[in-house]
Amino acid sequence: MSTQSSLALKEEGNRHFQKGDYVAAEALYTKAILADPTNPLLYTNRAMARLKMSRWDSVIEDCEECLRLSSSSSTGSKNFKALYYLSQAHLPLRNYDQAVAYALEAHKICAETHDKSLAAVTSQVLKCKKERWEHREKLRKREEQELEGEVVEMLRREMDGLLKTTSSSGGEDGDKDEEEEERKETEKMYEEKIERIRAVFERARDKENQRRPNPPDWAIDDISFQVMVDPVMTKTGKSYERASIEEHLRRSETDPLTRTPLTIKDLLPNIDLKHACEEFLNENGWAVDW
Repeated sequence: MSTQSSLALKEEGNRHFQKGDYVAAEALYTKAILADPTNPLLYTNRAMARLKMSRWDSVIEDCEECLRLSSSSSTGSKNFKALYYLSQAHLPLRNYDQAVAYALEAHKICAETHDKSLAAVTSQVLKCKKERWEHREKLRKREEQELEGEVVEMLRREMDGLLKTTSSSGGEDGDKDEEEEERKETEKMYEEKIERIRAVFERARDKENQRRPNPPDWAIDDISFQVMVDPVMTKTGKSYERASIEEHLRRSETDPLTRTPLTIKDLLPNIDLKHACEEFLNENGWAVDW
């Protein structure tokens, strides 16, 4: 088959995709790839259909092949869609670090090229960071519960050891009464220790649940009202999320605050604020949905 036939199959696949017939679309994209296996764009088309069908491993294979072909092309540039789809496929597989890394790489390319997909990619970055934080929080809480259980179990074993020593000492009837009293005192002492241990862990959990104030104002974009991922400054020194301000400037080349002339070329990265927002999100993933 020729390249022309491949493009015709891709266009037909696009029509099926737009109708929501992802199975037919995938089949047509596969035929297009067989006709022209060196075209990297065909692999992202098929990956897009496979994403809709939740075929995560197949999406990853297609995107990796796209990136391999793109890197060996004359331009050598990476396909941001392949990186974006890779992030989307790794996330449900719980490969959180890979999902974040691919989303950030796609974001970087979109920011450099001022691509209109920047807002969607920014949302993917936030989603990945939130789910990674939630996963880490779940693991941390599980470890805390296991630690609490281990401490309590250690105290119970220690108590049982003392009780066995007491009961094995024998003695007269009067001694047995004393032993029983001592036994009760030992049990009471250890139960009180266990209650104190449980109370310490419970207070820590309560304190943790109460420590979620609103995110700091400096981290919030005044257009989207989300925590910023890639803040940029206008000529007045005001910072906005890159995706939000660029979308605004496509509609109106004016500063949102002063209404003075402003273009995308006038925007400058706010590196210090970017690092601060990144650190805040890493520690407070809940803030994505505040």
